[in-house]
Amino acid sequence: MGPRGVQLLAVLLVLGLCTLAGGEKPSPCQCSRVSPQNRKNCGFSGITSDQCFDGGCCYDSSVSGVPWCFYPLPKEENEQCVMEVPARVNCGYPGISREQCLSRQCCFDDLVFQVPWCFYPKPLEDCLY
Repeated sequence: MGPRGVQLLAVLLVLGLCTLAGGEKPSPCQCSRVSPQNRKNCGFSGITSDQCFDGGCCYDSSVSGVPWCFYPLPKEENEQCVMEVPARVNCGYPGISREQCLSRQCCFDDLVFQVPWCFYPKPLEDCLY
C-alpha cells in the first residue's frame, strides 16, 4: 500500500471512530428523570443543545448552577423503568426473581446492591424535554 492508501485508511479510521463516539439522542425519560444535583457534565463551556445531543447526552438549561449538558440515565427495555436508584419503590421482596417481578408488571434491575431490584414503573407523562 502506497502513501496515498495509508492516508485514505487513516481518514476512514478517524471517521469510523467519530461515528462510534457520537451516540443516539437519549429518550426523554433518560434526561428528565436525572435530578439536577446528580447531573454529571458531558460537554464543555458554551456547548449547544445540538452538539450535546449529537454526543448522546442530555441538554437542559432551565436550572442554573448545574451542568446543562449531562449524561443520561441508562437505557432500559421498558421506558417506564428508567429512573434514578433513590426513586425506586419496592414492588417485591428479597430474593424475588426477574420472572416473578415482571409477572407483577414491575421493573427488575439487579445491578445495584442494597436497593430494591423489583420496583414499580413510573408513568411516561413525566418524561418531557
